[in-house]
Amino acid sequence: MAKDWQIRKRRPVRRKNIAPLLKELEEHLGIDMALEGAFIEMAEYGPWKLVIVDKTAHAIEFQNPQGERVVFLTLRGIMARAPPDKWVEVDHGAIPFLMNGADCMVAGIHGADEGIIEGDLIWIRDQVHGRPLALGWASMPGPDLISETKGKGVKTIHFVGDELWEMEL
Repeated sequence: MAKDWQIRKRRPVRRKNIAPLLKELEEHLGIDMALEGAFIEMAEYGPWKLVIVDKTAHAIEFQNPQGERVVFLTLRGIMARAPPDKWVEVDHGAIPFLMNGADCMVAGIHGADEGIIEGDLIWIRDQVHGRPLALGWASMPGPDLISETKGKGVKTIHFVGDELWEMEL
């Protein structure tokens, strides 16, 4: 699944120049980006626009399947900020599949943010340690992700070990 994507149009930016993007991210995920004193850059990588903080890709901006602009943390950004919203928890059996880029099936989901609605971009974490494993589109609302026993729960778009995770800055 290796892509030949290159980092393009990398440039430093001031926090005030991307303040609306950061505010949207903070409100959507209930976090504080706290970037005072950080070196912030913007770049393009494949279909994504990246917010790079101190040489680590922390946020991505792209279009959802409906063509709307979406801003979310990368997995490394989630590791740094641990957002309290928009998550699902999976058991240990689902982890090897997610590490290979598979979609997340509801049978492996044991917990979810009840505020999730179908079509939300969410993050998947492991049940034991709470570490981020993947990002994807929710296929159903949060309560259904827990109660259903068959079907796809999350369409994966970014996972530990993919080209964005392995990207070197």
